[in-house]
Amino acid sequence: MHMSAKGFTVAVAGASGYAGAEVVRLLSGHPAFTMGDLAAHSQAGLPLAHVMPHLVGVAKERTLSEIDVERLASHDDAVVLALPHGASGQIVQELVKMNPDLVIVDAGADFRLLSASDWQRWYGSDHAGTWTYGLPELPRAEGGSQRDMLSGATRIAAPGCNASAVALGLAPLVGLVDISQSTATLIVGTSGAGKSSRPDLTFSRMSGGAHPYSVGNAHRHIPEILQSLRMAGAEKPHLSVSAVLLPMTRGILAVCTAPSQASSDDLLARLREVYGDEPLIHVTNAYPDTHDVVGSAMTHINAVGDPDNGLATIVVALDNLVKGTAGAVIQCLNVAFGLPETTGLPLIGLNP
Repeated sequence: MHMSAKGFTVAVAGASGYAGAEVVRLLSGHPAFTMGDLAAHSQAGLPLAHVMPHLVGVAKERTLSEIDVERLASHDDAVVLALPHGASGQIVQELVKMNPDLVIVDAGADFRLLSASDWQRWYGSDHAGTWTYGLPELPRAEGGSQRDMLSGATRIAAPGCNASAVALGLAPLVGLVDISQSTATLIVGTSGAGKSSRPDLTFSRMSGGAHPYSVGNAHRHIPEILQSLRMAGAEKPHLSVSAVLLPMTRGILAVCTAPSQASSDDLLARLREVYGDEPLIHVTNAYPDTHDVVGSAMTHINAVGDPDNGLATIVVALDNLVKGTAGAVIQCLNVAFGLPETTGLPLIGLNP
């Protein structure tokens, strides 16, 4: 892959959704990427700045095109698919046939899971296949990290936002905590539910309340998290996940627990050993707060040991639309194209 004078051209299919629009925002400030076709389904033909007014400064003259596989395949470098779950798998085969050299990053779930039976159980359709998993910092049992798999990859499945938060918190601690009895409570912002109108997401319903969903063994990211934990060396991982929607726009706070006799110092030492050189992960002595990561590609992690009760608690905060989705897409593209990993990514959050 060789960068032209204008850089690498990246098309976005699904540019009118929250994830796709965030990819466009990050691409607009990227020194090595230029925006190619910006495509959408129902809002094709509309000016992007009409659909997403916050992008007027970078896309004033851009109109959303229809999602046309031939037009996407005409790009020399990369295509990002920011489509609903199940939609990417329907067009990828034709897209690859037309241009096998394209780097394709799927921001949806279609290609994350290794197991076809897991996909069918949790998503209820035929499994489209498995691509290289796009969580560079994920430690691997054999040594190194998932980053090693991404260098030069051409088919990349960006991770789920909640899956990233939980896996980044638990995976480094395999062997120090009992992953076979782990839990995760996810505090999430409303943008994680997508852009479509729903009665439970109206202001009068959300404001001032806390709304649990996917409690126990019902969250779709569970098989993805377990897969990551197995990559990190967990032999028989088990995880109960419960999510709570709060009236905040962005952010995920994952509070994970697992049986352990480790002290806080032991847990933090392991996290710093694994993540010490990671530019987008900050192991902090304070409790992570979503306010400190919103708008940035950073992940903040803290861990507390409670030997008296035999429990470790790991707290992780990240922005679901940056590190959790669009920032992960850009990070994966950077690695795939051999660019410095943080290129074009915001490292400073918004506060207040």
